[in-house]
Amino acid sequence: MASIFTKIVNGEIPCYKVAEDEKHLAFLDINPLKQGHTLVIPKKEVDYLFDIESGELQALSAFAQKVAKGIDKVIECERVGVAVIGLEVPHAHIHLIPINSVGDIDFSKPKLELSKDAFAAIAKSISEAIIL
Repeated sequence: MASIFTKIVNGEIPCYKVAEDEKHLAFLDINPLKQGHTLVIPKKEVDYLFDIESGELQALSAFAQKVAKGIDKVIECERVGVAVIGLEVPHAHIHLIPINSVGDIDFSKPKLELSKDAFAAIAKSISEAIIL
């Protein structure tokens, strides 16, 4: 059965797209810890990040770096934190989270509730700041 992320890649489920290339997709997390919390995935469904072939993992990392730089340009933060947990969805993904302290990347904290318009505006501003 396809993961929810594969369904997003296939256009079966909508997302707030931030960036896309031939092999990768970045979109806003709909249960964000902070505004601008973005997920970066390979389009190819692989359950565990470290099962990705090394060249593909390097390409995913390079794509995530471009997305993180875009986030950093438009979301006020000290840094863009990175988290790879891999338990919640069986599709490799990287969390990019704007942070000002280590506590900002605590997944046990309540998630932000944003309107569709807010999500769309954030996705658009990040997307426009990314240089692929």
